[in-house]
Amino acid sequence: MRYFAKIWILALVFLASCQPGNKTEKASEEESEVSFDLDAITKRGKLKVVTDYNSTNYFIYKGRPMGYQLELLNEFCNNLGIKLEVSVSNDVADNIKDLKTGRVDLIAQNLTVTRERSKVIQFTEPHTFARQILVQRKEKKREKSKKSHLFNDLIRNQLDLAGKTIYVQKGSSHVTRLMHLSDEIGDSINIVEIPDYEAEQLIGLVAEGEISYTICDENLAKVNKNYYDNIDIETAISFPQKIAWGVRRNSPDLLHVINNWIIRFRKSAKYNIIYKKYFLNRRSTHIVDSGFNSLKGGLVSQYDDIIKKESESIDWDWRLIAALIYQESRFLPEIKSWAGAQGLMQLMPETAKLFGVEDVNSPEQNIRGGIKFIKWLDSRWALRIDDPEERTKFILASYNVGLGHVLDAMRLAEKNGKNPLIWEDNVDYYLLNKSKPMYFNDPVVQFGYCRGDEPYNYVTEILERYEHYKNLMD
Repeated sequence: MRYFAKIWILALVFLASCQPGNKTEKASEEESEVSFDLDAITKRGKLKVVTDYNSTNYFIYKGRPMGYQLELLNEFCNNLGIKLEVSVSNDVADNIKDLKTGRVDLIAQNLTVTRERSKVIQFTEPHTFARQILVQRKEKKREKSKKSHLFNDLIRNQLDLAGKTIYVQKGSSHVTRLMHLSDEIGDSINIVEIPDYEAEQLIGLVAEGEISYTICDENLAKVNKNYYDNIDIETAISFPQKIAWGVRRNSPDLLHVINNWIIRFRKSAKYNIIYKKYFLNRRSTHIVDSGFNSLKGGLVSQYDDIIKKESESIDWDWRLIAALIYQESRFLPEIKSWAGAQGLMQLMPETAKLFGVEDVNSPEQNIRGGIKFIKWLDSRWALRIDDPEERTKFILASYNVGLGHVLDAMRLAEKNGKNPLIWEDNVDYYLLNKSKPMYFNDPVVQFGYCRGDEPYNYVTEILERYEHYKNLMD
């Protein structure tokens, strides 16, 4: 395995050498920059953000989307009263390009504030501070004259980096820092930029002995020290630097709102809890090492194989079924609701019986019965809604609250001049408000009162979780 890893690294180095030099800022300057500020974002009702995928910023653990950046983004969007749309990319140059062309509104990564990047993007107030750290491997060797094991010589003086080969993420601020350091020590440092490898992956290669050195931010280094006990992170190559988000240069209102929020939030107890959770809590090691982590085992749950198999019968993405099951039971097969629903997909006794489920606590039977129920709902909604994406939203709502209440909401939408075949901002509004007398007493309503916030949130949360699963799970 180590041989093949080395071949892969060599291939990446060759590909990197075939590319033009690091032109992150120049390439970005050539892109036309759209004008799309806070008013337009608020009107759209959604903030489009790109972040990176690693064990601290964004990942999935036991079906739950987690991460330092994700939690900060959720807090900010909740404060602003808009939805969050997250995409994933570890390529800083691509992210700057997407920011300028309007595909995203915000780069929410641990961006080191540099003068070069400030020419093409605006940095927010820093959400944290960190030094850049040399990551090297501690190897034990036996001296002939002694029985004890001693660590090999570790670099402690930056002057000793002369002539060394250091692997870093392509386009990262670590490249610039090493170039400056090379000038400062008056000697050459061999900098190898690796495309498609994020800092955390390079740390893993150091630990495995595939490469000798890499660079990362200090907070990330401390986290990975919990995972790899054979790495050394004691040698800093920079002073503490600002770590921030990036916005377009022509989005001053968005920048102003983010800055005000960061300044306030950084002083809050909630921020301290979030920061400690991801960067200072040694118990986080078991999360990353778990098989139910998108970084390692790649499982949403222990029932993934059953979900994949059964979802084929309705041609639904298994990750959407998994998102529904998480919403229903958090993947606990013996859970029972106050209303009597049981199992992973929370089947009511009459529903379980109708679809042939003899043991509701059996994961396989429960999932098969739940998917048969979804298939039955799909056959009913297919008579009314042709668009499969729209139909999915109606099916999810019906799974939660029943077919009748959703049909009532459709009739209310049509009566009030909205589109009864569109969920968002049309039918969902009337289902949400079906607890109000002016709606549940309307003559077109046949199924009466409904606590509409539950199915409304049910659909929203499942679809949001599904987007996270699509981002991070194959």
